Amino acid sequence: MLLKIKQKIKKIIPYQIYSPILDSYRYIKSIKYTGDEFECPFCGGKFNKLLPAGFEFPVLKEKKVVGAYYRLNATCPRCFSDDRERLLYLYLQKKRQDIFEKKIKILHIAPEKQLNKVFMSQSNIDYLSADLDSPLAAVKMNITNIEQKDNTFDFIMCNHVLEHIPDDAKAMSEIYRVLKPGGTAILQVPISYTIQKTIEDPSITAPKDRERFFGQHDHVRIYGQDYKKRLERIGFSVIVDDFITELGQSNAHKYALLNHEKIYLCSKI
Repeated sequence: MLLKIKQKIKKIIPYQIYSPILDSYRYIKSIKYTGDEFECPFCGGKFNKLLPAGFEFPVLKEKKVVGAYYRLNATCPRCFSDDRERLLYLYLQKKRQDIFEKKIKILHIAPEKQLNKVFMSQSNIDYLSADLDSPLAAVKMNITNIEQKDNTFDFIMCNHVLEHIPDDAKAMSEIYRVLKPGGTAILQVPISYTIQKTIEDPSITAPKDRERFFGQHDHVRIYGQDYKKRLERIGFSVIVDDFITELGQSNAHKYALLNHEKIYLCSKI
């Protein structure tokens, strides 16, 4: 009921008005979480605990779906960045510093709020955010039909989107098409490393059935260990970067990252 009320309010009140009010409310509310166990690299807040995220549908626990199953400490109570967003930010800071230094054209699909702020604040970045309905997006875009010229972007970020797309191969092909030769894309999805082959069935369309089989009402698959091969079939050269191991366990805990999440860095040769 509360969720429906919030959704109605968001439809009535423009995002530019309610977002700063919500940010102030979250900042005040986050004070009660103050501590020294966790730290957010976006807002700099330090907390004794974070907010939970994810879902508790049995299939997610059974398949150990990274980035989808329920976890207690996932979302910053101040800026609302989540674990997967913090991971990408830390990765870019430590391993793709060039993105913040040289002239670069970026496409950010389904933009996360804090990464959106970071990219927009950089004078060297020619930045385009896109989504079907996000108030953060500059343009409305269907990623199975990206209305951009071939070889347009140096870098593309698409985080937890492809699991929503029935024809994910078409979406991957479109991302590949608009990426410049030599460009890279980070294409993250919820994934299970306990299954060899991606689970999908186009006949499963009812929201309740999708929750049962895929772990969320609007997901159409659970990716498995073959995700890398699916990307490579499109033409991408794919590096699966176990960046969290490189960061170390103490930093992974400090920033409240998912221990088993890997980064899929996709290049167009």
